Amino acid sequence: MSDAGPPHKRRVRYKGTHPRAFSEKYKELDPDHYAADVEKVMARGATPAGGHRSILVAEVLDILAPKPGEVAIDATLGHGGHSMELLAAMMPGGKLYGLDRDPAEILKTEARFRQAGYDQSSFVAVHMNFADISLLCADGRSGGMVGGADMVLADLGVSSMQIDDPVRGFAFKFDGPLDMRMDPGSGPSAAELLLSIREIDLCSMLDDYSDEPEARIIARVLTQRRGTVRTTRDLRDAVEYALEGRVESDDIIKKAVRRTFQTLRIAVNGELEALDALLAALPGCLNPGGRVAILCFHSGEESRVQRSFQDGLEGGVYSSISEEGVRAGPEERYGNPRSSSARLWWARKSADAGMTVQGRSFATGTETERSASGSPITGIS
Repeated sequence: MSDAGPPHKRRVRYKGTHPRAFSEKYKELDPDHYAADVEKVMARGATPAGGHRSILVAEVLDILAPKPGEVAIDATLGHGGHSMELLAAMMPGGKLYGLDRDPAEILKTEARFRQAGYDQSSFVAVHMNFADISLLCADGRSGGMVGGADMVLADLGVSSMQIDDPVRGFAFKFDGPLDMRMDPGSGPSAAELLLSIREIDLCSMLDDYSDEPEARIIARVLTQRRGTVRTTRDLRDAVEYALEGRVESDDIIKKAVRRTFQTLRIAVNGELEALDALLAALPGCLNPGGRVAILCFHSGEESRVQRSFQDGLEGGVYSSISEEGVRAGPEERYGNPRSSSARLWWARKSADAGMTVQGRSFATGTETERSASGSPITGIS
């Protein structure tokens, strides 16, 4: 009798024409078997579900100018598109540290780098809020990094993997729990925030974080509905109800819904406070002559980055900075509409600038310094 081997196991197939679950709804979630469908999605200027298309890659590479043997930090690793290109240019001898708050996505991205042939000597994945980047630079934890980086990149946009998955609660395209946390195990969700926030504070957030002209009425309706806004659909319906009959068009209402989602996401994740911490730590993380590039997506981010870089230029920390944000070209904006709101800002550290971390000598960083975010710092290998 011949050995027939193990029984054949059929792969899971795409389920019908009207699947319910997000994991079954899009063929492009299985790009190995549905490559043609992925190409069709990209050809019409959309991002495949569950995927991510990195923005301004050529411009980032031009600004950061990676060289073999250099050290880089990607403060927002995400899908790793920028980092994969940077690391290729840093070989041989280069090393990149990829930081991310999302414990699930960083594991997936690390696996892709290992499959591409990058071992621990060239790529280190670090589960970390970039607010704590000074700890990584100062005392060599999370992979043994000692000294500064030649490049730091931060892409402040939310990844497509997070936006597209309704379980994460970042968008209103599909109904799902109103969560919005980058790290699902850290802090209150957006639904929990709405249970306790005061109307006046929510109004201020809508105005400050998203320049929402109807902030007052939206804040009033959301606080009046306290305890009932638990899903993304609940939030969308509440904003639509608040503006019904008050604005001129459905397009204005859609923009208000997007701005409300953006506001809650920023608040839940402490995004602007984390950005402030990153900007303060950058001079201490960069080697003399080091380069930093930051992709911004709204005015609250841009104003902070511009002010920090300008202050650094006037103080002699930076030798040059971008005069205006670099935008994606027409072809990229057409092919990837999510790039339309992106602005890339950069700075170069002075060759004779000292190494300091938040006002301290770089060489005297101590392990007693508190984390800016309060979150644990964990190297993943």
